[in-house]
Amino acid sequence: MVVSLPSEIEAVRVGSVEVDGTDATERIEQLIRETGHVADLRAVLLDGPVVGGFNVVDLDRLHRELGRPVICVTRREPDRKRIRSALAKWFPRDWRARWRTLSRHRLFAVPTGATPIRASVVGATRRDALALIARAARRGYWPEPLRLAHLVASARSRGPAPARAKHYGKPPR
Repeated sequence: MVVSLPSEIEAVRVGSVEVDGTDATERIEQLIRETGHVADLRAVLLDGPVVGGFNVVDLDRLHRELGRPVICVTRREPDRKRIRSALAKWFPRDWRARWRTLSRHRLFAVPTGATPIRASVVGATRRDALALIARAARRGYWPEPLRLAHLVASARSRGPAPARAKHYGKPPR
């Protein structure tokens, strides 16, 4: 999804990745290129560094291929011990490579006025990442482009969309 902040949707592309595969980085790059807006992008904003189970996004490679900063946000600090253990158990052939990719960039706190969310950034400063996240968070603390992407993704699945409004902060006054 390409969004001109604060809220203009410019393009939407929907795709899929192999569950627990290794194609996330390529698929995300492909979807972004298909929008025709790469030259217009200021940054790529992701909800977490994994999609489709443990399909790990290589933030450095995505930044290098698109020539744009990549900012990855998550609601809470991940349990790194459990993640490493799960990778070793379920991916004995390549767990170390997946772990290295996941561990390459440390998360930092993003102040929200309540419990902070976490972020990592490649190709920009933390200060720039914080400014973009704050600008993208129209309601509460969660970036609006990611909220919209969740809505689009849930429209593809069967059944009603889950009630998640509590995760996005307070409604506007």
